[in-house]
Amino acid sequence: MNNKFMDTMDSNKNADYEKPRLSEKLVIIINGKGGAGKDTVCEIAEKCYRARAVSAITPIKEVALHCGWAGDSEKDNRARKLLSDLKRVLIEYNDMPNNYLEKEYKRFINSGYDILFVHIREGDQIDDFKKRVSSKCITLMVRSSKIDNLNTVFGNASDDDVENYVYDYCFVNEKPIDLLAQEFIRFLSKTLETEGICEYGAVTDDA
Repeated sequence: MNNKFMDTMDSNKNADYEKPRLSEKLVIIINGKGGAGKDTVCEIAEKCYRARAVSAITPIKEVALHCGWAGDSEKDNRARKLLSDLKRVLIEYNDMPNNYLEKEYKRFINSGYDILFVHIREGDQIDDFKKRVSSKCITLMVRSSKIDNLNTVFGNASDDDVENYVYDYCFVNEKPIDLLAQEFIRFLSKTLETEGICEYGAVTDDA
């Protein structure tokens, strides 16, 4: 792993830092219970690679706003259950979540990004989305050792059933925030190597 990755984490030049290119595009379906650090590790990856993240819950949130949901500031178990239940209704009605993700995947294929993190919670939806992807695709579980994340019950299927799926990789978020970036980039770099994806010389233009 090149030291440029660690230099990147301390840089304030959000558009000018150097990023490597990958030999092929990679889709990473990412999952984990609430509070595990999924968004945080995606943000870390975006600073060091040409990566972006999308979520199956995005179109559901738009619908939920019309139902009285207060937005991302409302993160209690009641709000989580609303989003989970509404998502299942729309899955059964018109497959809205994965149709949205498929459109985002097609945009990714035609973009300058190399890694697409896709947030999907339900096992059946993970399997369905994998069938829609033509590029290399892996699944990643993020767990946290800083909270009782494994045994926490949220009262909705989207959160409570995430352990009922067999993932390709697991990252345990157990480092303080100032060390987490280095730990996750090391993990991600090793994952790319395991998947046979090569990293090429850094460039200075952003994706």
